[in-house]
Parts: sequence; structure tokens; C-alpha cells
Amino acid sequence: MSSSFGALFRITTFGESHGGAVGVVVDGCPPRLALDAADVQRDLDRRRPGQSRFTTPRQEEDRVEIVSGVFEGLTLGSPIALIVRNQDARPSAYADMKDLFRPSHADYTYEAKYGVRAWQGGGRASARETIGRVAAAAIARKLLREAAGIEVLGWVARVRDIEAKVDADALTLAQVEASAVRCPDAEASQRVEDAIDAARRAQDSLGGVVRCVARGVPAGLGEPVFDKLEADLAKAMLSLPAAKGFEIGSGFAGTLLTGSEHNDAFAPGADGRPRTLTNRSGGVQGGISNGERIELAVAFKPTATIGVAQQTVDRNNQPVTLAASGRHDPCVLPRAVPMVEAMTLLVLADHWLRQKAVDALR
Repeated sequence: MSSSFGALFRITTFGESHGGAVGVVVDGCPPRLALDAADVQRDLDRRRPGQSRFTTPRQEEDRVEIVSGVFEGLTLGSPIALIVRNQDARPSAYADMKDLFRPSHADYTYEAKYGVRAWQGGGRASARETIGRVAAAAIARKLLREAAGIEVLGWVARVRDIEAKVDADALTLAQVEASAVRCPDAEASQRVEDAIDAARRAQDSLGGVVRCVARGVPAGLGEPVFDKLEADLAKAMLSLPAAKGFEIGSGFAGTLLTGSEHNDAFAPGADGRPRTLTNRSGGVQGGISNGERIELAVAFKPTATIGVAQQTVDRNNQPVTLAASGRHDPCVLPRAVPMVEAMTLLVLADHWLRQKAVDALR
């Protein structure tokens, strides 16, 4: 089972949803980066459960401990281990479902692959695994911001058929966080809140789309042909729990245009380098960043665990009707925002370090 991601900035996550702890080991972070637990905690607080009525009521503080790789407030260049203890785990809540395969969960596929699975809350397939990703990405965020001036920001762009209108150029973190559902369009945010409330009352769930931008990314990041920047971003996003689709730039909408309509024309930039007049490429051309804003979107399915009765089978392949119980998000989108940011940051940090190696040879 692969639990590692990245080439130079490499992470390995560990832990199960209802085990003792979850966490991550970060290998490849450069030395002498100022880092303390508060730098990591800020992003974990945005991901943690129990933030509002729109998320799972599981109460976890998700307090991070840095157990290696940092000394006197500076990274050492050695592996950084981060751990978060599970405090509100309730594995017994899943006892009635341990011999059932929950619809659209990883229960059956994990058992088919390994012959064993952690049935308490989904184990490694649970979104709780993403704590390690978000914690590692907080380090990547600080590295990229301080060393390269790169900023990554995500938001809820759509829930079901409710679409937000957002100016990605001017958007700020404060605007995103001002919304309880991380939708920085006041009118759409209220409609999203109402829709999630209705789904929760009906014991159902909703899906949608998270959009993300990376600003200040220099030209030259990406390793064609198989490690193209958008290819690594796609792999990163589709590795997230409940992710079902990925787009960069114009995405599928670009298929409706002609080449003359879609091409990003170049013009001399005020900063002395070519700039594109449009950004349908989403900041990546030929698998390499072109210096424009990177724009991507990730589609998330409705949360699989719902209270509505569904047909399934047990380990003996006998039909069973399941109305699942437990503490689950009626919509994963608000908490998926820091997860999408995290995977964007991890990819960019890895490719930024890889480009530093190329630059050293030029």
C-alpha cells in the first residue's frame, strides 16, 4: 500500500480514522526554515471536524506535535515527523457495520485487495488520513511563501447546482473564511448553507466543486513528459477522498471553443517577460508553469455515508438494507478546501525544489 507522495519534497502519511493517532513524515524540507507548531496548527484548524453545523460533529482538537526534524525553531533538513492524537474516536459505533459493505465506500475494495480492513470508520480510506497531508502542506506553504512568494488559496465554487461568482484575482483568505461553508459569494453562500441544512435533515448528502488558485508561481515548474505539472496536480487531487474529477484552466469547457478562441496569446509583460492575455491554459503549457496564475478545480461526490436506507450485501454476499449512522459531513466541500490547497502546495513545493536543482546546472 503506497502512502508516500512526492520526489524531493516527499511525505508519508500514517494512521487510521479510529486508531491512536494520525500523522506524517516529511522528508526533503530544506534546513533553516523557521517552523513551530503554530505554523501547522493554523491549517489543521481549518480542516478539523466540528467547526460548524455543516460538518461532522466529531469533536477533535487536532493538536499537532512536532516530534523530529526541528531544533530551536528551525528545520534541520532531516525528516520532520508530525503527529495528531485521535481523542474522540468511537470505533464501537461501527460494530453493526463491520460485516457489511457500505455503498460507495472502500469497504469491499479494500477487503478484495488485502483480505482485511480496518472497518472502524474506514481506516486509511477515511478523510481523517488527510490530516497528515494538510500538516505537511503547512510546511510547504511557509517554504513557498518565504522562498518564492507563492500563495495558494481555495474556495467552494459550487455545491450541487449552486454556483459562486468569484474574482480569483482579488480573492483573499479572509473572504473565504468569512463564509461558514467557505463560499466567498454571499448570496451563493446562503443558498449553500440552506441546501446543506436540508440535506442533513433528510439524512442525505451533497457534492460539488472546489476551485483553487496558485499566485506567484514562476515559469519553469514541471517535469515533462510523465511528471508534467498538471499531471502531478491531477494525481494529487484525485488521491483525495471523494474526489471524482479534475480540471485545469478551461478544462472540459475548452472543448466548446475553436483553437483561435482558446489559444492564450502572448504580449510583452511589464516585468520583462512574456505574459498571456488570457489564461485558458490555467498557468501550465506543455506540462510546465508559464508564470501565470495556476487555476484548477476538483469535483467531489456526495458524502457516501447517509441515513437514507440503501441496498447492500454482507461478507456472505447476502442482501442487507443499511441505514448508516454515525458522525459524518453532510457535504465534504467546506472541509475539502484546505485539502485541495494542501495537495496543490505539496506538488508545487516538490516541483520548486526540482527546478532549483535544474537551475543550479544552468
